[in-house]
Amino acid sequence: MEKNQKDVNNRQIAQIYDRIFKKILTLSTRAVIGLINGLFGTEYPPDSIITYNWTEHHDDNLKRTLADTIITINHSHSYHVEAQMYEDEEIEFRVFDYGYRHALNVRKAADILCFPEPRIIYLYNYKNIPDIKEIILDFGTQGTFLYRIPVFKLLEHTAEELSSRKMVILIPFMMLKLRDSIRKERTPENMEALRTLILDDIINAINKNQALGNITSGDANKLRSLIQKLYNHLYSHYEEFIEGGFNDMMEDGLVLEADILEAELTKKITERVTKEVTEQVTQQVTEEVTQQVTEEVTQQVTQQVTQQVTEEVTQQVTQDVMRRSQRDTVCKLYSKLKDVKQVSELLELPMDMVREMV
Repeated sequence: MEKNQKDVNNRQIAQIYDRIFKKILTLSTRAVIGLINGLFGTEYPPDSIITYNWTEHHDDNLKRTLADTIITINHSHSYHVEAQMYEDEEIEFRVFDYGYRHALNVRKAADILCFPEPRIIYLYNYKNIPDIKEIILDFGTQGTFLYRIPVFKLLEHTAEELSSRKMVILIPFMMLKLRDSIRKERTPENMEALRTLILDDIINAINKNQALGNITSGDANKLRSLIQKLYNHLYSHYEEFIEGGFNDMMEDGLVLEADILEAELTKKITERVTKEVTEQVTQQVTEEVTQQVTEEVTQQVTQQVTQQVTEEVTQQVTQDVMRRSQRDTVCKLYSKLKDVKQVSELLELPMDMVREMV
Protein backbone atom coordinates (compact mmCIF):
# COMPACT_ATOMS: atom_id res chain seq x y z
CA MET A 1 0.00 0.00 0.00
CA GLU A 2 2.82 2.38 0.93
CA LYS A 3 4.69 1.57 -2.30
CA ASN A 4 1.54 2.20 -4.38
CA GLN A 5 1.02 5.58 -2.69
CA LYS A 6 4.66 6.48 -3.38
CA ASP A 7 4.23 5.55 -7.05
CA VAL A 8 1.12 7.74 -7.26
CA ASN A 9 2.95 10.68 -5.68
CA ASN A 10 5.89 10.17 -8.01
CA ARG A 11 3.59 10.17 -11.03
CA GLN A 12 1.89 13.37 -9.90
CA ILE A 13 5.25 15.09 -9.33
CA ALA A 14 6.56 13.80 -12.67
CA GLN A 15 3.56 15.22 -14.51
CA ILE A 16 4.14 18.69 -13.04
CA TYR A 17 7.80 18.78 -14.05
CA ASP A 18 7.14 17.07 -17.36
CA ARG A 19 4.76 19.88 -18.35
CA ILE A 20 7.25 22.54 -17.27
CA PHE A 21 10.08 20.80 -19.11
CA LYS A 22 8.12 20.58 -22.34
CA LYS A 23 7.11 24.22 -21.89
CA ILE A 24 10.71 25.42 -21.82
CA LEU A 25 11.53 23.32 -24.89
CA THR A 26 9.05 25.41 -26.88
CA LEU A 27 10.73 28.74 -26.13
CA SER A 28 12.49 30.66 -28.89
CA THR A 29 14.71 28.84 -31.38
CA ARG A 30 17.86 30.52 -30.08
CA ALA A 31 17.05 29.46 -26.51
CA VAL A 32 16.47 25.81 -27.47
CA ILE A 33 19.55 25.75 -29.72
CA GLY A 34 21.55 27.02 -26.74
CA LEU A 35 20.34 24.06 -24.69
CA ILE A 36 21.14 21.53 -27.43
CA ASN A 37 24.63 22.96 -27.93
CA GLY A 38 25.27 22.95 -24.18
CA LEU A 39 24.02 19.40 -23.64
CA PHE A 40 25.52 17.71 -26.70
CA GLY A 41 28.62 19.82 -27.36
CA THR A 42 27.37 20.91 -30.78
CA GLU A 43 27.77 24.33 -32.39
CA TYR A 44 24.54 25.01 -34.21
CA PRO A 45 23.90 28.68 -35.06
CA PRO A 46 21.00 30.28 -33.15
CA ASP A 47 18.87 30.62 -36.29
CA SER A 48 18.94 26.89 -37.09
CA ILE A 49 15.69 25.13 -38.00
CA ILE A 50 14.03 23.12 -35.24
CA THR A 51 11.53 20.33 -35.84
CA TYR A 52 9.66 18.84 -32.87
CA ASN A 53 8.85 15.14 -32.98
CA TRP A 54 6.17 14.90 -30.29
CA THR A 55 4.69 11.43 -29.88
CA GLU A 56 2.11 9.89 -27.58
CA HIS A 57 1.98 6.68 -25.63
CA HIS A 58 -0.19 5.13 -22.90
CA ASP A 59 1.12 4.20 -19.52
CA ASP A 60 0.05 1.20 -17.46
CA ASN A 61 -3.14 3.04 -16.45
CA LEU A 62 -3.95 3.82 -20.12
CA LYS A 63 -3.47 7.49 -19.42
CA ARG A 64 -2.33 9.35 -22.52
CA THR A 65 0.82 11.37 -22.03
CA LEU A 66 3.38 13.12 -24.16
CA ALA A 67 6.14 10.59 -23.97
CA ASP A 68 9.33 11.79 -25.55
CA THR A 69 10.97 15.01 -26.59
CA ILE A 70 12.96 14.42 -29.76
CA ILE A 71 14.18 17.50 -31.59
CA THR A 72 15.58 17.51 -35.13
CA ILE A 73 17.98 20.31 -36.12
CA ASN A 74 18.19 21.53 -39.72
CA HIS A 75 16.29 18.46 -40.96
CA SER A 76 19.34 16.26 -40.34
CA HIS A 77 20.35 15.37 -36.76
CA SER A 78 17.94 14.40 -33.98
CA TYR A 79 18.38 14.73 -30.22
CA HIS A 80 16.35 12.98 -27.54
CA VAL A 81 16.09 14.81 -24.20
CA GLU A 82 14.39 13.22 -21.18
CA ALA A 83 13.95 14.96 -17.82
CA GLN A 84 13.76 12.71 -14.79
CA MET A 85 12.30 13.84 -11.47
CA TYR A 86 12.23 10.65 -9.43
CA GLU A 87 14.01 7.29 -9.30
CA ASP A 88 13.12 5.09 -12.24
CA GLU A 89 15.08 1.93 -12.95
CA GLU A 90 13.45 1.64 -16.37
CA ILE A 91 14.36 5.07 -17.74
CA GLU A 92 17.13 3.80 -20.04
CA PHE A 93 14.77 1.24 -21.57
CA ARG A 94 12.13 3.91 -22.20
CA VAL A 95 14.70 6.15 -23.86
CA PHE A 96 15.81 3.26 -26.06
CA ASP A 97 12.19 2.43 -26.89
CA TYR A 98 11.36 6.03 -27.84
CA GLY A 99 14.53 6.28 -29.92
CA TYR A 100 13.69 3.04 -31.73
CA ARG A 101 10.14 4.22 -32.50
CA HIS A 102 11.50 7.51 -33.83
CA ALA A 103 14.05 5.72 -36.00
CA LEU A 104 11.28 3.59 -37.49
CA ASN A 105 9.09 6.60 -38.24
CA VAL A 106 11.75 8.71 -39.94
CA ARG A 107 13.84 6.07 -41.70
CA LYS A 108 14.77 7.01 -45.25
CA ALA A 109 16.34 3.72 -46.23
CA ALA A 110 14.45 0.48 -45.73
CA ASP A 111 17.34 -1.20 -43.91
CA ILE A 112 18.84 1.67 -41.87
CA LEU A 113 17.64 2.92 -38.47
CA CYS A 114 19.08 6.24 -37.31
CA PHE A 115 18.65 6.65 -33.56
CA PRO A 116 18.58 10.14 -32.05
CA GLU A 117 21.39 11.22 -29.70
CA PRO A 118 20.01 10.69 -26.14
CA ARG A 119 20.49 12.62 -22.88
CA ILE A 120 18.82 12.19 -19.51
CA ILE A 121 18.57 15.30 -17.35
CA TYR A 122 18.21 14.40 -13.67
CA LEU A 123 16.36 17.07 -11.71
CA TYR A 124 16.95 15.53 -8.30
CA ASN A 125 20.01 14.87 -6.17
CA TYR A 126 19.79 11.21 -5.23
CA LYS A 127 23.03 9.41 -4.57
CA ASN A 128 24.75 6.96 -6.89
CA ILE A 129 23.36 8.34 -10.12
CA PRO A 130 25.80 7.13 -12.79
CA ASP A 131 27.27 9.49 -15.36
CA ILE A 132 26.12 7.15 -18.11
CA LYS A 133 23.17 4.77 -18.24
CA GLU A 134 23.83 1.65 -20.30
CA ILE A 135 21.93 -1.17 -21.95
CA ILE A 136 23.60 -4.25 -23.37
CA LEU A 137 21.94 -5.31 -26.60
CA ASP A 138 22.63 -9.00 -27.11
CA PHE A 139 22.26 -10.12 -30.73
CA GLY A 140 23.25 -13.71 -30.06
CA THR A 141 25.78 -15.02 -32.54
CA GLN A 142 26.10 -11.52 -34.04
CA GLY A 143 27.57 -10.22 -30.82
CA THR A 144 26.58 -7.51 -28.36
CA PHE A 145 26.32 -3.71 -28.52
CA LEU A 146 26.49 -1.27 -25.63
CA TYR A 147 23.79 1.43 -25.88
CA ARG A 148 25.00 4.39 -23.82
CA ILE A 149 22.93 7.35 -22.55
CA PRO A 150 24.95 10.23 -21.01
CA VAL A 151 23.46 11.82 -17.91
CA PHE A 152 23.30 15.51 -17.00
CA LYS A 153 22.90 16.03 -13.25
CA LEU A 154 21.37 19.49 -13.11
CA LEU A 155 21.68 20.22 -9.40
CA GLU A 156 25.42 19.53 -9.41
CA HIS A 157 25.81 22.68 -11.49
CA THR A 158 25.37 26.34 -10.61
CA ALA A 159 23.24 29.01 -12.23
CA GLU A 160 26.45 30.63 -13.49
CA GLU A 161 27.53 27.38 -15.18
CA LEU A 162 24.17 27.04 -16.92
CA SER A 163 24.46 30.66 -18.01
CA SER A 164 27.98 30.27 -19.42
CA ARG A 165 26.89 27.20 -21.42
CA LYS A 166 23.79 29.05 -22.72
CA MET A 167 21.57 26.43 -21.05
CA VAL A 168 19.65 29.09 -19.15
CA ILE A 169 16.25 27.67 -20.09
CA LEU A 170 16.88 24.94 -17.51
CA ILE A 171 17.32 27.52 -14.79
CA PRO A 172 13.78 27.35 -13.29
CA PHE A 173 14.65 23.84 -12.09
CA MET A 174 17.50 25.26 -10.01
CA MET A 175 14.68 26.06 -7.57
CA LEU A 176 14.98 22.38 -6.55
CA LYS A 177 18.49 22.90 -5.20
CA LEU A 178 17.28 23.75 -1.67
CA ARG A 179 14.13 21.62 -1.66
CA ASP A 180 15.49 18.94 0.69
CA SER A 181 17.10 21.33 3.19
CA ILE A 182 13.99 23.57 3.31
CA ARG A 183 11.82 20.51 3.76
CA LYS A 184 13.85 19.49 6.82
CA GLU A 185 13.88 22.92 8.51
CA ARG A 186 13.04 26.53 7.69
CA THR A 187 15.84 28.32 9.46
CA PRO A 188 16.66 31.99 8.77
CA GLU A 189 19.86 30.78 7.08
CA ASN A 190 17.96 28.43 4.77
CA MET A 191 15.40 31.08 3.93
CA GLU A 192 18.14 33.61 3.12
CA ALA A 193 19.90 31.01 0.97
CA LEU A 194 16.67 30.49 -0.96
CA ARG A 195 16.19 34.23 -1.42
CA THR A 196 19.76 34.56 -2.72
CA LEU A 197 19.35 31.59 -5.04
CA ILE A 198 16.17 32.94 -6.63
CA LEU A 199 16.49 36.71 -6.67
CA ASP A 200 20.26 36.91 -7.15
CA ASP A 201 21.62 33.82 -8.89
CA ILE A 202 18.67 32.66 -10.99
CA ILE A 203 17.19 36.04 -11.91
CA ASN A 204 20.64 37.51 -12.64
CA ALA A 205 21.41 34.62 -14.97
CA ILE A 206 18.18 35.25 -16.86
CA ASN A 207 18.89 38.99 -17.10
CA LYS A 208 22.45 38.37 -18.27
CA ASN A 209 21.40 35.96 -21.02
CA GLN A 210 18.65 38.30 -22.13
CA ALA A 211 21.15 41.15 -22.39
CA LEU A 212 23.57 38.95 -24.36
CA GLY A 213 20.82 37.92 -26.76
CA ASN A 214 20.99 34.22 -25.82
CA ILE A 215 17.26 34.35 -25.03
CA THR A 216 14.52 36.74 -26.09
CA SER A 217 12.58 39.08 -23.83
CA GLY A 218 9.61 36.74 -24.23
CA ASP A 219 11.76 33.80 -23.08
CA ALA A 220 12.88 35.74 -20.02
CA ASN A 221 9.30 36.58 -19.11
CA LYS A 222 8.19 32.94 -19.43
CA LEU A 223 11.13 31.72 -17.37
CA ARG A 224 10.25 34.17 -14.57
CA SER A 225 6.66 32.97 -14.71
CA LEU A 226 7.80 29.34 -14.38
CA ILE A 227 10.01 30.30 -11.44
CA GLN A 228 7.00 31.81 -9.69
CA LYS A 229 4.95 28.65 -10.33
CA LEU A 230 7.71 26.39 -9.06
CA TYR A 231 8.17 28.53 -5.96
CA ASN A 232 4.46 28.25 -5.23
CA HIS A 233 4.59 24.49 -5.75
CA LEU A 234 7.75 23.89 -3.69
CA TYR A 235 7.84 26.45 -0.90
CA SER A 236 4.87 28.80 -0.53
CA HIS A 237 2.84 26.32 1.56
CA TYR A 238 5.27 26.37 4.52
CA GLU A 239 3.81 28.13 7.54
CA GLU A 240 7.05 29.95 8.29
CA PHE A 241 7.08 31.42 4.78
CA ILE A 242 3.48 32.57 5.06
CA GLU A 243 3.63 34.07 8.54
CA GLY A 244 7.11 35.56 8.15
CA GLY A 245 6.16 37.43 4.99
CA PHE A 246 8.72 35.51 2.94
CA ASN A 247 6.16 34.67 0.28
CA ASP A 248 5.26 38.33 -0.11
CA MET A 249 8.92 39.28 -0.42
CA MET A 250 9.52 36.67 -3.12
CA GLU A 251 6.41 37.67 -5.01
CA ASP A 252 7.41 41.34 -4.89
CA GLY A 253 10.90 40.47 -6.14
CA LEU A 254 9.62 38.45 -9.08
CA VAL A 255 6.90 40.96 -9.91
CA LEU A 256 9.54 43.70 -9.89
CA GLU A 257 11.53 41.79 -12.47
CA ALA A 258 8.41 41.36 -14.59
CA ASP A 259 7.72 45.09 -14.32
CA ILE A 260 11.27 45.87 -15.46
CA LEU A 261 10.84 43.57 -18.42
CA GLU A 262 7.51 45.12 -19.31
CA ALA A 263 9.04 48.61 -19.11
CA GLU A 264 11.90 47.54 -21.38
CA LEU A 265 9.50 46.02 -23.89
CA THR A 266 7.31 49.13 -23.79
CA LYS A 267 10.35 51.33 -24.37
CA LYS A 268 11.53 49.27 -27.31
CA ILE A 269 8.08 49.15 -28.87
CA THR A 270 7.61 52.89 -28.35
CA GLU A 271 11.00 53.66 -29.93
CA ARG A 272 10.26 51.41 -32.86
CA VAL A 273 6.79 52.82 -33.45
CA THR A 274 8.08 56.39 -33.06
CA LYS A 275 10.82 55.73 -35.60
CA GLU A 276 8.42 54.19 -38.09
CA VAL A 277 5.87 56.98 -37.68
CA THR A 278 8.59 59.65 -37.96
CA GLU A 279 9.93 58.09 -41.14
CA GLN A 280 6.45 57.80 -42.58
CA VAL A 281 5.49 61.39 -41.69
CA THR A 282 8.83 62.73 -42.93
CA GLN A 283 8.38 60.97 -46.24
CA GLN A 284 4.81 62.21 -46.57
CA VAL A 285 5.73 65.80 -45.67
CA THR A 286 8.71 65.69 -48.01
CA GLU A 287 6.52 64.55 -50.88
CA GLU A 288 3.90 67.21 -50.15
CA VAL A 289 6.49 70.00 -49.78
CA THR A 290 8.28 68.86 -52.93
CA GLN A 291 5.04 68.87 -54.86
CA GLN A 292 4.05 72.29 -53.51
CA VAL A 293 7.48 73.82 -54.19
CA THR A 294 7.51 72.28 -57.66
CA GLU A 295 4.12 73.77 -58.43
CA GLU A 296 5.15 77.22 -57.10
CA VAL A 297 8.48 77.19 -58.94
CA THR A 298 6.82 75.98 -62.11
CA GLN A 299 4.27 78.78 -61.87
CA GLN A 300 6.97 81.40 -61.19
CA VAL A 301 9.19 80.16 -64.00
CA THR A 302 6.24 80.00 -66.37
CA GLN A 303 5.26 83.57 -65.55
CA GLN A 304 8.85 84.77 -65.87
CA VAL A 305 9.44 83.00 -69.16
CA THR A 306 6.07 84.13 -70.50
CA GLN A 307 6.83 87.76 -69.62
CA GLN A 308 10.30 87.55 -71.13
CA VAL A 309 9.08 85.91 -74.31
CA THR A 310 6.23 88.42 -74.58
CA GLU A 311 8.60 91.36 -74.24
CA GLU A 312 10.97 89.92 -76.81
CA VAL A 313 8.20 89.15 -79.29
CA THR A 314 6.61 92.58 -78.78
CA GLN A 315 9.95 94.27 -79.33
CA GLN A 316 10.62 92.22 -82.43
CA VAL A 317 7.18 92.87 -83.88
CA THR A 318 7.48 96.60 -83.12
CA GLN A 319 10.85 96.73 -84.81
CA ASP A 320 9.52 94.90 -87.85
CA VAL A 321 6.53 97.25 -88.12
CA MET A 322 8.73 100.35 -87.77
CA ARG A 323 11.18 99.01 -90.32
CA ARG A 324 8.42 98.34 -92.86
CA SER A 325 6.90 101.80 -92.29
CA GLN A 326 10.29 103.46 -92.64
CA ARG A 327 10.95 101.58 -95.83
CA ASP A 328 7.62 102.62 -97.32
CA THR A 329 8.38 106.28 -96.49
CA VAL A 330 11.86 106.10 -98.00
CA CYS A 331 10.57 104.46 -101.16
CA LYS A 332 7.77 106.98 -101.63
CA LEU A 333 10.07 109.97 -101.14
CA TYR A 334 12.73 108.55 -103.45
CA SER A 335 10.14 107.94 -106.17
CA LYS A 336 9.51 111.66 -106.22
CA LEU A 337 13.03 113.02 -105.73
CA LYS A 338 15.11 110.39 -107.44
CA ASP A 339 18.00 111.40 -105.26
CA VAL A 340 19.36 109.20 -102.45
CA LYS A 341 21.30 112.05 -100.86
CA GLN A 342 18.28 114.28 -100.60
CA VAL A 343 16.14 111.49 -99.12
CA SER A 344 18.88 110.75 -96.59
CA GLU A 345 19.11 114.36 -95.51
CA LEU A 346 15.35 114.87 -95.29
CA LEU A 347 14.72 111.72 -93.20
CA GLU A 348 18.01 111.98 -91.30
CA LEU A 349 18.95 108.41 -92.22
CA PRO A 350 22.32 107.09 -93.29
CA MET A 351 22.78 107.05 -97.05
CA ASP A 352 23.72 103.35 -97.02
CA MET A 353 20.39 102.47 -95.30
CA VAL A 354 18.43 104.57 -97.82
CA ARG A 355 20.33 103.03 -100.70
CA GLU A 356 19.57 99.51 -99.31
CA MET A 357 15.86 100.29 -98.94
CA VAL A 358 15.43 101.70 -102.47
